[in-house]
Amino acid sequence: MANILDIRRRIRSVRNTRQITKAMKMISAARLRRAQDRALSARPYAQMLTNVLKSLVSRAEIFDPETGEPRHPLLAQRPEKNILVIVVTADRGLAGAFNANIIKAAFRFFAANEGKIVDIEAVGRKGRDLFRRRFPTATPEQTERAGPVQTVGEHIGVLGKLSFEYVRDFSEGVIDRYTKGEIDSVYVIYNEFKSVIAQRLIVEKVLPIEEIGEQTVAQAEEVSKEEREKRAEAAQAAGISLGEADTREMDRRAAAFATAQVDYLYEQSPGELFRNLLPKYVAVQIYRSMLESIASEHAARMTAMESASSNADEMIDKLTLAMNRVRQAKITKEIIEIVSGAAAQ
Repeated sequence: MANILDIRRRIRSVRNTRQITKAMKMISAARLRRAQDRALSARPYAQMLTNVLKSLVSRAEIFDPETGEPRHPLLAQRPEKNILVIVVTADRGLAGAFNANIIKAAFRFFAANEGKIVDIEAVGRKGRDLFRRRFPTATPEQTERAGPVQTVGEHIGVLGKLSFEYVRDFSEGVIDRYTKGEIDSVYVIYNEFKSVIAQRLIVEKVLPIEEIGEQTVAQAEEVSKEEREKRAEAAQAAGISLGEADTREMDRRAAAFATAQVDYLYEQSPGELFRNLLPKYVAVQIYRSMLESIASEHAARMTAMESASSNADEMIDKLTLAMNRVRQAKITKEIIEIVSGAAAQ
């Protein structure tokens, strides 16, 4: 059995760890609030862009009247032989199973598309490190593929200070590859964030665009009931609201633009405007997925640190009880020795 001094050292060590986990929890809670505000502030632009495109659909000839083929290359659908997958993980750990769940979803997607050519764009250090170990990485000098699955790009440190300009440039490269026919479809694997407890891990199809304003989900995995309860407890302890932000009025006014029976006068022709706005629509979709993944990461880290602090409290209680037992046993032994010595005299 450990002596009192060793147990006291362990208690001191656990208390120091608890201070760190509590501080990390409060930091994640503050960052979660900012991430929620960023995602919410980007929503009106995305909603209006979607409804402008819906309005243009009825005013522009999107499909060729003779062949029925779409006039815009981002609407063209072809058999999926070459797939680009954007996997959004975190740059740091200590977020519970956040990164592991995303990577598992990616491997399930790879297994479901076995026999196809898959390119990976890794966003976040955790995903990049694992894919680098499991799959070959394409280089500019490489002329032939090293395997059916390979990493073609990595984006490290961008989620901490994510800007729409960076995502726009990144999406332009993706759109260029799709337009040239190098890839047949684009998927994004990320954590969809609605509120602290309303999240799901999804595989969303970004290209080709099947229907404007509608999410094309290839795979989805809901958060378990136990995990929701843990996140609810962590959020309540940090003073974060559990409900979704009420944006019904904003959505209603934005949706009225697309359904209004008004003949809008555009500075460009509706067809030209539609062709110019559609790439922005794709960039907004990718930007939204990254913003929601950032918010989900902070929610997961906040929950993990809350659990770590609770475990530290339990460990301190157990160590304190063990220390008291050792002290009591030592005192009892000394009393017995004194009584035995007195009786021997």
